[in-house]
Amino acid sequence: MGQPIFWPFPIPYEYRTIVGEVPLQRLFSTFANGWPGVGLLLQRLVTGSGLLYFVVTQHRTSSGCASFMAETLDAGAAILLIIGLWTPIVGAAIAAIQVWIIFSGSGDAWIPTVLAALGATLAMIGPGAWSVDCRTIPRVYPAVSP
Repeated sequence: MGQPIFWPFPIPYEYRTIVGEVPLQRLFSTFANGWPGVGLLLQRLVTGSGLLYFVVTQHRTSSGCASFMAETLDAGAAILLIIGLWTPIVGAAIAAIQVWIIFSGSGDAWIPTVLAALGATLAMIGPGAWSVDCRTIPRVYPAVSP
């Protein structure tokens, strides 16, 4: 395995994946399995379904282009979060949108605060083993030298 073209430093390890020999840098070294994985699955399901419920109830009471755009982004993010696709990006987006809703002063701020905190924690912790992210991103293991 050779040196990447635009990398000025030597690569200390060769990485071995399940798919093949590929150098790869990821956000997470592992995907939580077992009870922690179940906990992350439940957190994703609760956050995504709570966000969808919030979007539906807000859609009935709000009007305007800005609220429609936030609701559309929230609904798409909730669906991606439930299936576990692009979890760190989606969690950060949920946190940012909910903080925007909090500071725009449209109604009660408790539900967006909780959803922003849950989205931020999912962005930091990751999706877990029971997610589409885990199935699409190859696991990386440092090669063991004989």
